[in-house]
Amino acid sequence: MSKIAIIIVTYNSQLHLPKAMECLQKQTMQPAQVVIVDSGSSDITYLQQYQTNPLVEIVYDAQDVGFCVGNNIGYAKIHPDIRFVFFLNPDAFLTEHFLEKAVQFMEEPKHAACGALTGLVLKYDMQRDQPHNVYDSTGVFHTWYGRWYDRAQGMVHDATQFKSIEPIPAICGAVLFCRKQALETVMLPNQEVFNSGFYMYKEDIDLSLRLRQKKWELYFHPQLLAYHCRGWTPRRKDMPRKMRLHSAKNELKINSRYLFPVGAAYSLLKYFAVKILNM
Repeated sequence: MSKIAIIIVTYNSQLHLPKAMECLQKQTMQPAQVVIVDSGSSDITYLQQYQTNPLVEIVYDAQDVGFCVGNNIGYAKIHPDIRFVFFLNPDAFLTEHFLEKAVQFMEEPKHAACGALTGLVLKYDMQRDQPHNVYDSTGVFHTWYGRWYDRAQGMVHDATQFKSIEPIPAICGAVLFCRKQALETVMLPNQEVFNSGFYMYKEDIDLSLRLRQKKWELYFHPQLLAYHCRGWTPRRKDMPRKMRLHSAKNELKINSRYLFPVGAAYSLLKYFAVKILNM
């Protein structure tokens, strides 16, 4: 038994979830448990097909509680003997050996300090139902002045780049494979894995930094291939103002909390630019 629990938070995810679940069914190493937390979908009938699967537990919430609370609800449902917890977006699709290779990496003695892991994540074109040869994330990094970003996002995939397993500063929450033992060392009050004050955006960076503060290592593994649809347009200005505010405010929290003084100043300016000038 793999002892992997997968947590998926859905919100009107009827377009993407069937493919995500199909990819899980094709895994060469099957998860022991899948927890789907629905965060206020307007029509929940698309979830009914999974209710007969003995490995799947569906938790319904009438309100849109957001990514952080949804994942915390899911985490509270996992079985005591679970060893690995995979936070997976409903619009993220795994290639068939992903789970097997992730567990193999984590179980190697030389990687005992690895608290979390991600892979090579490329974009997926849901309209054409085919992979898009463009990077979505190869890990989360930050500039010297405090802007956090997904490395290589939007660049055309180049097989000669990012070929090595390497430590990284943070991991995108869409494809976030964690050692449960590591998560237990960074739990917040009320047994929260993700800081519920973030609601959504940058909560994955906050978790990554808390893990690193406890001396856990984070890795990018290029042989772990996944695809991500990523719902928002890549043009920041086209994102709803509410979402841009969440992102800017949470980046300010991170840069202030983890003693990045230049980053805090940058994030403060960014927040006011969104709030006052709608930039």
